[in-house]
Amino acid sequence: MSTPFTPRPPVVLVPACNRMLGAHPFHVAGGKYIDAVRLAGGLPLVVPSATPAELDALLDLADGVLLTGSPSNVHPSHYGEEVYDQRLPLDPVRDDWTLPLIPRVLARGMPLLAICRGFQETNVALGGSLLQAVQEVPGRQDHRAPETAPVEVQYGPAHPIVVQPGGLLEGLFGAGAELQVNSVHGQGVNRLADGLRVEALAPDGLVEAFSTLPSAATPGFVLGVQWHPEWRAADNPVSTSLLRAFGAACQAYRDTHRPPDR
Repeated sequence: MSTPFTPRPPVVLVPACNRMLGAHPFHVAGGKYIDAVRLAGGLPLVVPSATPAELDALLDLADGVLLTGSPSNVHPSHYGEEVYDQRLPLDPVRDDWTLPLIPRVLARGMPLLAICRGFQETNVALGGSLLQAVQEVPGRQDHRAPETAPVEVQYGPAHPIVVQPGGLLEGLFGAGAELQVNSVHGQGVNRLADGLRVEALAPDGLVEAFSTLPSAATPGFVLGVQWHPEWRAADNPVSTSLLRAFGAACQAYRDTHRPPDR
């Protein structure tokens, strides 16, 4: 009697950030993002960094990519600006390989979920720009979390977002749905890259989510969110729905591109 075939979970690449611990450089990825990939039904694979020659080889292993949030910002030289606040952390090593990685992911039709910094670097990688200090822009709110508050408060619900019609979030929650999200970012979308559509807006009009416009060039599941759905995701129905939709897309990619050997 043959054993029923059980497909492996879809492999999801999780790019690491870069930190100095003492005198030594380390590659790190937040545990909450690993937990989120597993909640989505994926097999997380943390990638420390990559040379240009390694990008396609890494994607050959993968069924999806999750771009994490980070304390660091995308270097503004990538969208033609100088650094506005020198006190804020940067991560040029991550920039150097994730920015060229993103167009490759889209070209393959591979699912991409981009969170906070990942949301911002996706917009930049596709030709958009960022506001470096949202709180200083007239008409915008302060989207940063209070620095001295407990982490449960920092990542607690901060404001609603409104789902826009015609996108991925409408399919999950309905057009016009109001979702409560956390808010721990100082930067945000200024010019949205060509080929992206707004999925959700904050009360001040700041873009809180985007996806790619349907096209043969970018046929996959691509969703960027400015908030942090990975925070205690299993206890949040909105986060769980987002992650399961991403996981289902990764499974579909696996099944299409990596049929089982029998």
